[in-house]
Amino acid sequence: MNTLRKRYLFALLAVVLPLIAGCTRHSKSEQYYLVATNTALPYWKVAASGFAAAGAEYGVSVDTRGPAGLNAQAEVDEFKAMVARKPAGILVQVVNSQLMQPEIDAAIAAGIPVITIDSDSPESKRLYFIGTNNFEAGKLGGRRAAAQLNGKGNVVFFTNPGQPNLDERLKGYQDILEDYHGIKIVEVFDIKTDAGTAMDKAGEYLERKGPARIDAFICLDSRSGANVAEAFKRRNATDRLLIAMDVDSDTLKLVGDGTIDSTISQKPYTMAFLGLKALDDIHHYPVKPLDQDYALDPYSPFPTFVNTGVALVDKTNLDAVMKKQRSVNQ
Repeated sequence: MNTLRKRYLFALLAVVLPLIAGCTRHSKSEQYYLVATNTALPYWKVAASGFAAAGAEYGVSVDTRGPAGLNAQAEVDEFKAMVARKPAGILVQVVNSQLMQPEIDAAIAAGIPVITIDSDSPESKRLYFIGTNNFEAGKLGGRRAAAQLNGKGNVVFFTNPGQPNLDERLKGYQDILEDYHGIKIVEVFDIKTDAGTAMDKAGEYLERKGPARIDAFICLDSRSGANVAEAFKRRNATDRLLIAMDVDSDTLKLVGDGTIDSTISQKPYTMAFLGLKALDDIHHYPVKPLDQDYALDPYSPFPTFVNTGVALVDKTNLDAVMKKQRSVNQ
């Protein structure tokens, strides 16, 4: 009888001990950071909620840091300050790779795992990138623009030149539109990190007549779309094409009333959610040496790129997107 009881006891321990170990694997003492710019924007608030959700699931400490506006140097300063705290890992959006690369490399050299999200720094030693295939996002928008313009018209873009993800989107649009000889890219307007300038410039574009008329306005960042839409409304411009980026509530309402034709949806929640889990895995199962070129390693434990996907949102699927947002925000 004692032998049978011992067998039951060992069997029970075999089941319970792994569960206990799984529960105690994580700790609030593990600190992870998400560093970005424009953290006041809805886009980054959604990303922060994904980061927090994964942190709550794992029982670790998380914090989203960075300037409220688009300030590359302030982001670098924040990143350096977080590295000094020796956290378990850092997710970072790279606005200026030239500035951020040496800081990422220094963090990796110090043994702190770094993964980029939303906008990449492939020349750095970051472990990998989680986010949108921005070139494909641009091609998706380019196909929409070409179809809505019936293959002809003058086009302008609103962007922040030098920001890696926006530059890739522009390349995607250009790749598609160059096949349409009736479509001309007239100008790529530098909003100089201030989406509000897009409204004034859009007003100027709307005044152009005849051969100089601008037929399509394309916004590569998340906030210019609403500002250009305001210029449309003030001038009652209903015969021009406006394509935006991202799915904040203002943009979706403008798709709904027809001012914005369509917008390209990304998954910032997913980027940050997966990013926290990836960093946690690296923290608990360290890869050594961390400081090496895994991009060239056919036996690398890391991917180079995790594509979280994009979708085009217009009136045909708008209700489904807005319904999901309402359910999350309730």
